[in-house]
Amino acid sequence: MKKINLAAVFLGLSVFLSTVYADATLQSKEEVEGTWKLQSTKNSLTDKQAISREDTWVFKDGKVTILHIPREGTYYDQPPVAYDIEDGKLKVATVGSSRFDLFTVVEKDDNSMVLKGKYGGYYYFSKK
Repeated sequence: MKKINLAAVFLGLSVFLSTVYADATLQSKEEVEGTWKLQSTKNSLTDKQAISREDTWVFKDGKVTILHIPREGTYYDQPPVAYDIEDGKLKVATVGSSRFDLFTVVEKDDNSMVLKGKYGGYYYFSKK
């Protein structure tokens, strides 16, 4: 009897937790259009140490340009690359390659957005 109750509790928690952390889906490119300041990144949702970021992502006309990327004491801008929405996820081309990065939208409202990269990193944005 105790095992059945315990199993029911775990099943209930797993259903609840899967709905709490359910990813948002994007329907169109217009949902991410605009200028987004990348505030910080984390390796996981529970990671206590966020890494401060300085870059800005500009989504416009089917292209994304990443500006003000710090590197070796200076800053550079990445050339524009294509982006698309595929199966509710953000698909961003990689510079100089036929590959792409795939991001899942964890949270999004008019002023903030949290993306999860395909390798598990989290990106915290605020709208500029």
